[in-house]
Amino acid sequence: MNENPLGETETQIRTQIRTEAEADTETGAGTEAGAGTEAGAGTEAGAGTEAGAGTYDVVVVGGGAAGLSAALVLGRARRRTLVVDAGEPRNAPAAHMQGYLTRDGMSPADFLAAGRQEIAAYGVDRTHGLVTGAVPHGDAGFALTLADGRRLRARRLVVTTGLADELPAVDGVAERWGKDVLHCPYCHGWEVRDRAFGVLAHPVMPAHQALMVSQWSPDVTLFLHTAPDPSPEDTARLAAAGVTVVTGEVAGLVVEEGGLTGVRMADGRVVPREVLFVGTRTRPRDGLLTALGAATHETPLGTFVTVDETFRTSVPGVWAAGNVIGAQEQVVNAASGGYRAAAMVNADLLFADLDRKAGAGVA
Repeated sequence: MNENPLGETETQIRTQIRTEAEADTETGAGTEAGAGTEAGAGTEAGAGTEAGAGTYDVVVVGGGAAGLSAALVLGRARRRTLVVDAGEPRNAPAAHMQGYLTRDGMSPADFLAAGRQEIAAYGVDRTHGLVTGAVPHGDAGFALTLADGRRLRARRLVVTTGLADELPAVDGVAERWGKDVLHCPYCHGWEVRDRAFGVLAHPVMPAHQALMVSQWSPDVTLFLHTAPDPSPEDTARLAAAGVTVVTGEVAGLVVEEGGLTGVRMADGRVVPREVLFVGTRTRPRDGLLTALGAATHETPLGTFVTVDETFRTSVPGVWAAGNVIGAQEQVVNAASGGYRAAAMVNADLLFADLDRKAGAGVA
């Protein structure tokens, strides 16, 4: 990265961080249960979030399921940890989340509130903010800057910044998103089962979603809109599933008495429907990772950062989990990924400190 977002010379930052990181590992401040790791010591934005207050073992960038899960594991591992949360969860429009054992039907807001309470019990700090820059400094970790000008230092990073769903530019879709305009049958299919489904074809996989949702309703209509015709194989599958295919562009949705009642075509036709599934374009919030040079790979749902089986990215010292690495990571998957990444981060820090001490001849 050519630009230094902290406004200081690379040498100054590198020297400052290395000195503090070495002091932390030599004295045990980075690994022992100090003031920041006692039960109940976690804060919304404690002293540790200001410049000059020392180095966190780990900064978790993102405060959703993956980030909070990682923070919980790290807090229990007695790591000085900070969660920087921009407050933009992907599932915020939904009234409930499903398929998470023991949390089925829980609202996303309640889920996050419970997670924040749990990490605070292990001394994890949390602050609202947006990390806009990271400068790596080898073994000394990273210098971070936030949009509001705050500066942080971290030995390791766990990035769980999620993704944004870009909705089709169809009148009414954005307004009904998360209500009766949906995207995931595993998240919402049971709640709307046996209703009249519409599916707005995805431009890359036009038939896939219609075939999937046919498990939840016998009345499914696929609106091709601007998508290409399905393949001969998928056309046969659609017929076998009893899916009606409607050609022509969709102009908008018909909403009456607070609910979806139909899909209005560009030629004026209205097809009665109660629920509309749409295939979104997914945009991972991976700017921090790509700026650090993280490798990416192409998927049918977009370009995502590549991680190995331990959730480590190609950037030394940086792990990633949740929707930032894949569009199909459900809440339960994201939480699992955050847990596994955190365990690997803790082990990485532990052995780095032991190797440093062994090399220095410290008993």
